[in-house]
Formats: sequence, structure tokens, C-alpha cells
Amino acid sequence: MRIIKPEKLNKGDVIGIISPSSPVDDLMKLENSVHYFEKQGYKVEIGKNTGKGNGYLAGTDKERIDDLHKMFLNKKVKMIICLRGGYGAGRLLDKIDYDIIKNNPKIFCGYSDITTLQNAFLKKTGLITFAGPMAGVDFCNEISPFTEENFWRIVTNNNPVIVNYPDDEKLCSLRKGLSTGRLIGGNLSILSSMVGLKYLPDPHGKILMLEDVGEVPYRIDRMLNQMRLSGFLGGVAGIVLGKFEDCEETNPERKAITLSKVMSDYFGKGFPFPVLFNLSHGHLKNNLTVPLGIKVKVNGNKGSLEFLESHFIR
Repeated sequence: MRIIKPEKLNKGDVIGIISPSSPVDDLMKLENSVHYFEKQGYKVEIGKNTGKGNGYLAGTDKERIDDLHKMFLNKKVKMIICLRGGYGAGRLLDKIDYDIIKNNPKIFCGYSDITTLQNAFLKKTGLITFAGPMAGVDFCNEISPFTEENFWRIVTNNNPVIVNYPDDEKLCSLRKGLSTGRLIGGNLSILSSMVGLKYLPDPHGKILMLEDVGEVPYRIDRMLNQMRLSGFLGGVAGIVLGKFEDCEETNPERKAITLSKVMSDYFGKGFPFPVLFNLSHGHLKNNLTVPLGIKVKVNGNKGSLEFLESHFIR
């Protein structure tokens, strides 16, 4: 896989905001995020169709594609950040001109449904993207200091970054061992729906990151089983799991298996590679920005994740 790296962000650069998935429920969130970025010393370019609504979609497929293409083609824009996730990015996969993305590499940031685009970009172009906070979710109100500090440290720094965690959110090991590989993944629900598609990177020798929220254990079990039976999980060299908040069964009338038991069934004794758990990333207040596509080291003996290379052109 040939990797393409964007340039880092500098003060005064232009940040583009687009909405390739669902619309925000209040346009003040867009306005507040613009004010936040301008206050940090950046200029902001809003996609022409950003803020539109089409049911659960943020505009028609054509409108969302147009904004995506135009933002990558805009030479002034150095970073593209998505307004929010939700649903809809998958409808764009066969309509994207991937040569535009490949020939105009720049920082592209989001998570949740944006996982679709990030993995497709990596597969089709080799572009390193950033699984991290979004304009209309994290930067529109009071932002977590952890999320804010790590985001700016990642997108403005040329050097490999040491991953820092809050004291009460340390990584732990579900399976010991040591492995290196390029990092792929993101939201579990999205990734499981992409299995078998030509837009998902080859998992062989990769480190797979998975996160989700609000999915009870049997649903997580179903998604992991799909990935297992497809052979996708069998090709990876290591796993990094998020915190999976609100993912336990709360209905006392339903028979259930705990989330930890589900994870142990898939990634316990029979799994041959290291597995880390409790990464503070994704649908969380404390959302670590993670460069997808870079080389990382997973240390299941120490419970650590290390970025091994710069995520930007030096």
C-alpha cells in the first residue's frame, strides 16, 4: 500500500467544514464551531451545501459529493473537518472521484459514520486521515480539554506523537504480545457493514481499531461474528478496542452476556495477536485523535499504543 501524507496545519490556514452524512439538529452548532476555529487563529470555509437537510441526510448525494470534491480541490483549504456523523457517507462511495482525493491530499477529520470515507480513502488513495472530533459535535459547545489538547497536538505536529491518556483511562491488555502494522478501522458498526466491499483496506498485517457506543452485547457479537466469518479478523496483526460506553444490556428481562465476555470470546485465549482495550477514542467526551494509516506498535505486555512515524509530510 502506497501511503500519502498531507501537510500539517499552521496558524492562519483555512479549515473547511462539510457534512457528508447527517445534518445537525441546530445550525447554531455550525456557527459556534466556526467561531471556535476563528478564535484559535484559523480561517474557515463552509461547504456550499453544509447545513442543508434531506431527511436523515445532510442534502442530496450530489450536494454532499459536490462539497467533498470542491473542498479537496480548494487549494486554500488545508484541513477538512466533518460537521457530524450519523448516516449517509456510504451512499457516496461509488460516486467519489478518488483521483481528486489522491492528487489533493489534506487533513481529513471525523469519526462515527465518517469511518466509511476514511477507510475508502486509505484503500483507494493511501491517504492518511484522522479519526477525531467533529465541528458540530465536539467544537460547538464546551470541549473536553483532553479532546482539544490532543487534537491540536496531532494536526499541528510533524513529529510522531506520544499518546497521552487521562489517569483514569489507561489502556489495558486483553491479550498479551507485541505487534506492529498500519492502523485501520474506526466505528465497528460501520466497518462490519463494509466487509466484502472494495472500499475496505486489506486487513492482512494491519492493526485494527474498533469503537462503538450504545450497542448491546448481542449486536456487538453479531458484528464481530460477521467480521470473523468473512475472514477479516483473521488477517489482522493486533486489535485496539475503544471503551464501548453504554454497551451493556440494561433490560433485566432480557437474557444477556456481558460485553467483556463477548470480547473474550473473540479476542481471548484463541486470538494469536495482542489486544488492547479501553482506548479513549470515538463517541466519548475524551476523544483522542488517531491518524489512520500510520505505522503503530501495539504492546499487549505493557498495555501501550505507540505511533511509529510522522503522519505528515516532513
